[in-house]
Amino acid sequence: MTQTDDDALDVPLAALHPALEAVLMVSDQPLDPTVLATAVGHPVDEVVAALHELAADYTAQGRGFELRDIAGGWRYYTREEYAVVVEKHVLDGQQARLTQAALETLAVVAYKQPVSRARVSAIRGVNVDGVMRTLLTRGLVEEAGHDHETGAHLYRTSRYFLERIGVTSLDELPELAPYLPDMDDLEEELAEMVAPETLPEPGTEPAPEPAPQTPTDPEPEVPHTPTPREGPSTEPDGGTA
Repeated sequence: MTQTDDDALDVPLAALHPALEAVLMVSDQPLDPTVLATAVGHPVDEVVAALHELAADYTAQGRGFELRDIAGGWRYYTREEYAVVVEKHVLDGQQARLTQAALETLAVVAYKQPVSRARVSAIRGVNVDGVMRTLLTRGLVEEAGHDHETGAHLYRTSRYFLERIGVTSLDELPELAPYLPDMDDLEEELAEMVAPETLPEPGTEPAPEPAPQTPTDPEPEVPHTPTPREGPSTEPDGGTA
C-alpha cells in the first residue's frame, strides 16, 4: 500500500470540493495537503489538484476571499482590494461601547495587574474567559508572562488602555478609597456582628426567672339538685305523687 493510499480513507466521507471548503472554513491556521487528505478521505494528489481548482474558481468569480498556499499550508484570506472594508469593520467594532461586565473586568485587571484569569474570576464571582477575550481583541489588555507558582497566564493593561482613558501611567489611575464604604461604618457593623452577649454587672444577682405556671385542674362541677318541697307527697324533680 502506498503513502497516498494510507492518507485516504477506504470510503471518502463526502464530495471533495465542498469537504475541503468546510474543513478550511473552520481552521484557524494553514493546513497542509496531507492533513486535509486525512480529514476528507481522499488521496493527497487529488486534494492538491482540488485546492488549485478552488483557488482558480474563487479568482474567476471575483470572491472577496481567496485560497492561498503559504509555506506549504492552505488557508482562506481576504483579498487585498477589500482591505479597506475589513479595516473599517474591525475599527468600528473596537469603538463600540464596552459592556458593564467588560468594564468591571478591566477595572480588576487595572488595579490588580499582573493578574490571572482565575484571580479575576474569583474577585468578580463569575467566569470572565469571554470578557477577557474581548478585552484582548480590543487591545486594552495584554499578556504579561506566567505565574511562577501556578503557571497561569498573567494579564495587564496595555499602552492603548492608558491612551483611551487619558493618562500616561498607572500611577495616575484614580484612587479607589473614595468609592469604598466608610471604614467607621464598617467597624460599627463588624462590632455589632461579633459583640458578646450582655453580662450582668458584678455584685448584682440576676433577676429570677418567673416560675412557669402549671395549669390547675378545674373544680368538678357539682350537679344542681333542686331542693325538695316540704310535704310527704313531693318528688325531687318537682313532680307530684
